[in-house]
Amino acid sequence: MQKLNFPSYKFRLKNSENKTQIFDEVRKKFVVLQPEEWVRQHCLHYLIYEKKYPISLINVEKELYVHHQKKRYDIVIFNTDGSVCCIIECKAPSVAIDQSVFDQIAQYNLTLDTTYMMITNGINHYYCTMNPASKSYQFLESLPNYLPQNKRV
Repeated sequence: MQKLNFPSYKFRLKNSENKTQIFDEVRKKFVVLQPEEWVRQHCLHYLIYEKKYPISLINVEKELYVHHQKKRYDIVIFNTDGSVCCIIECKAPSVAIDQSVFDQIAQYNLTLDTTYMMITNGINHYYCTMNPASKSYQFLESLPNYLPQNKRV
């Protein structure tokens, strides 16, 4: 698989039925290794090992409804009170991050009402925070490190 713009991580890989699989620490199972999954697993390791988000607050590939249509997000990080802290959209390295990707995550955010959003194709990463009053986003240099809610400033 392609080298990505994340720190290097060691992954558990196995072959099954002529398909390479990678172990997902959040879902606690092996999943087929596709280019987008390679990005998602790097992003998860980044969140867990660099940003220190607890695995218990991370959710991967779950359904949500946006305007009565079933969609599927890549990664969501929750606050300890159950509210959504961050949504992350992962794309394969070959997929350009363009306005349609920002529109996709903005639509998901209409339902999830997150504080932070991240978009990555493994090469380019974009981070932003939502301003609920103006319904606009402000770009950030990175996601904040995890701080338990009772220690937030």
